[in-house]
Amino acid sequence: MKLKIPPAVVVVVFGLLMYTLAKFLPVGYFDFFGRKYLIKLLLVLAIGIVIIAQIQFFRKKTTVNPMAPSKASYLVTTGIYSYSRNPMYLGMLLILLAWGLSLGNAFNTLLAAGFVAYMNAFQIIPEEEKLQKNFGKEYQQYCVLVRRWF
Repeated sequence: MKLKIPPAVVVVVFGLLMYTLAKFLPVGYFDFFGRKYLIKLLLVLAIGIVIIAQIQFFRKKTTVNPMAPSKASYLVTTGIYSYSRNPMYLGMLLILLAWGLSLGNAFNTLLAAGFVAYMNAFQIIPEEEKLQKNFGKEYQQYCVLVRRWF
């Protein structure tokens, strides 16, 4: 791995950046009908996706530790993993989007996009390299069939 920062810490850092941006850059403030419902929907989806993804890992008795992809003993490709190669990170993104909506600053979408870029560069690509070494053609075929995020 290139950088050893746990994804949960990355989410917290981006969440703090979003809060800081909303606090000190109020020009992007917005509100719309149904915003609170959308926030709740995003949170329910995020939590559901993360829980389902983790349950699938536990059932296959493989590691959920994103810092040690080389310890993966099984390639999970069914269930939610047949729609996204990274549903746990997708859940984290949805949490950040809900947080950005609750802060009500449109510029937070840029930070959410920054989260995606950061995760791709420093977490997902190094993970994929390790998984490619571990699972070879099986992982390569999986990557062709299933998108990285959604």
